[in-house]
Amino acid sequence: MNFKKSALVLLALLIPCISVGAEMGTALKADTLRKEPYADAKTSGSFARGDKVEVITKQGAWLKVKAAKSTGWVRLLSVKRGSTATANQTAGILSVASGRAGTGQVVATTGVRGLTEEELKDAKFDEAEVKSLESYTQSAAQGQKFAKAGNLKAIKLEYLPDTGGSAQ
Repeated sequence: MNFKKSALVLLALLIPCISVGAEMGTALKADTLRKEPYADAKTSGSFARGDKVEVITKQGAWLKVKAAKSTGWVRLLSVKRGSTATANQTAGILSVASGRAGTGQVVATTGVRGLTEEELKDAKFDEAEVKSLESYTQSAAQGQKFAKAGNLKAIKLEYLPDTGGSAQ
């Protein structure tokens, strides 16, 4: 009997999420829509910063969105997902379910967000890509020259005091 009550409460909490349908989002910057989720794919349109888009699906670090004039793939970080109302409803439900309600600690990360477990397992070493990455290496002298050209000044910062706490 307890299970049935718990299931009904959970279903009641999820109804606002179900009724939303497609997820909406807002363009964080002007960007190009692509026909496939690849940086070198052909373009299918574009949108401007602040445009409302409908998020159709997600694949890795890409979102398939429907903009005012066209549909296509855009990088995950180009779109702020969710509207204020639906985001608040979802956040409330998730905070109750996770036990994190009221912590006030919000953390923003990028990193490997958007990669599936299969993509991470299938990752292979690519020496050519590593060499390409290493080609961007700069020496200390080049860095100082760049800083000087930008009128940047070096300042000395003291180390933060050790509080004895553990890093998380």
